[in-house]
Amino acid sequence: MMSPKPKDAGSPPSSTTTTAATTATRQRKPWVKRSPVEIMLAQIDRLREDVAAKKEEYEAAKRQLDKLETVRKALEGT
Repeated sequence: MMSPKPKDAGSPPSSTTTTAATTATRQRKPWVKRSPVEIMLAQIDRLREDVAAKKEEYEAAKRQLDKLETVRKALEGT
């Protein structure tokens, strides 16, 4: 029988190599000071976009439900 091989007790890869690779490819955006008014306007815009996306999703689900209800009526009628 073969004896199990001992696991390599070597050190894990250095975290500095992975950090250096990610920072070299991706730069952070510079910080821009904004006024409270600008922050609120940005939040309002973001929320408006979110509501529009959810409304569109709701409309699609409503159309699908209407189609399924017509199929249900047809199936119950037979």
